[in-house]
Amino acid sequence: MTTKAFGAHAADQPVVALDIQRRAPGPRDVQIDIAYCGICHSDLHTVRSEWPGTLYPCVPGHEIVGHVSAVGSEVSGFKVGDTVGVGCLVGSCKHCASCDEGLEQYCTNGFVGTYNGPTADAPGHTLGGYSQRIVVDRDFVLKIRHPAEQLAAVAPLLCAGITTWSPLRHWNAGPGKKVGIVGIGGLGHMGVKIAHALGAHVVAFTTSESKREEARKLGADEVVNSKDAAQMKAHAGSFDFILNTVAASHNLDAFTRLLKRDGTLCLVGVPEHAHPSPNVGGLIFGRKSIAGSLIGGIAETQEMLDFCAEHGIVSEIETIAARDIEVAYERMLKSDVKYRFVIDTATM
Repeated sequence: MTTKAFGAHAADQPVVALDIQRRAPGPRDVQIDIAYCGICHSDLHTVRSEWPGTLYPCVPGHEIVGHVSAVGSEVSGFKVGDTVGVGCLVGSCKHCASCDEGLEQYCTNGFVGTYNGPTADAPGHTLGGYSQRIVVDRDFVLKIRHPAEQLAAVAPLLCAGITTWSPLRHWNAGPGKKVGIVGIGGLGHMGVKIAHALGAHVVAFTTSESKREEARKLGADEVVNSKDAAQMKAHAGSFDFILNTVAASHNLDAFTRLLKRDGTLCLVGVPEHAHPSPNVGGLIFGRKSIAGSLIGGIAETQEMLDFCAEHGIVSEIETIAARDIEVAYERMLKSDVKYRFVIDTATM
């Protein structure tokens, strides 16, 4: 069926209105009328071919919230009218060790991304949430339990929320743990909110003195200007876990020095240029780890959504019309958003 969408025909062309085709729902499919779709920095990287392998036309968007408008004959967990979400994944092999453990994001045969992933549907690759409608396998659809008035602000939880939740849960952030969040942006602001709600002592790291008060409002117990050597030194050897959301190349030693013995610095941002090689001695003499984490599996994404609904957690957003996507991209490049843009699909 023909669906209105916004996407680009080439890396050097703007995101514009276009018509795309969506498959009719199969027996295992859920058809969703999209209400809101968040804008992630990954959308910009992909649509402008800043990451290799973009297929065109490219319709980005993997922070999707909407309502079920049709279900296939084998779908029992969803019904027409349900409020649902779709995140970064719409498929995986479902039989490798990672899939068996509910960690589809680490599928050894390759997960299917919500956009730019392989599919039998025309045009041969998945088209994302900058559109009025999407059809998704039932196993990759999520229940949304937040109230209706929060749905726009729920959309970024499907990427920014799960990208921070997964490592915070994996490394047991909670009461009695001192947790750092590096960077107070689209990812970092969610990390602060979630770590605070999990009961950890939360320290926010920022290079912007102007974000000190904002970070405290988000739930940080302390705020450190990471450019201030004295402030950094005061926290040396004291962190159980530090979640680094910054996607620009920088010196990781500044943060590994802050870890306790057996502490972990986890990276969730992918820089354009590699980080400088860390001081290995600093890791060895403390059994410290530098780790990474990728989004989250479907089960943990549902767990995150339920936790956020229970604790009243949503993203801080600015809602935009579809015609302003390119303006939003340019503002995003200047960090001129607090903290996530969300497209109101009614404007399509």
